[in-house]
Amino acid sequence: MKKLTMLLFAAIACTSIATAQDTTKAKDKMHHMGSMKSMKDCVMMKDGKMMVMKGGETTAMDQEMTMTNGTVVGTDGSVKMKDGTSRQLKDGDCVYMDGKVKSGMKKDPMTKKPM
Repeated sequence: MKKLTMLLFAAIACTSIATAQDTTKAKDKMHHMGSMKSMKDCVMMKDGKMMVMKGGETTAMDQEMTMTNGTVVGTDGSVKMKDGTSRQLKDGDCVYMDGKVKSGMKKDPMTKKPM
């Protein structure tokens, strides 16, 4: 009887340890997914209109935006970089919130569907 009790206790302890490890992995995965979502936040020229993609939602851009590195993006798709250089966005071009510009994206960064 004593061996059966010890065996049962060992089985419960192993199950508890395995469950605790799975929870940690799930938390790490959720944290990583949260950082991926913020990486996709951007302003994008789509069908000749500037769109803001933030937190999973897409809305029309109604005022100019200043990115974290000082880059300014206008509602007409004009981009003035921190170093003073300028450019005009074309359909599919995207400016991420950190100010990096990605040219000619073939897929919408939020839906990953072809544009």
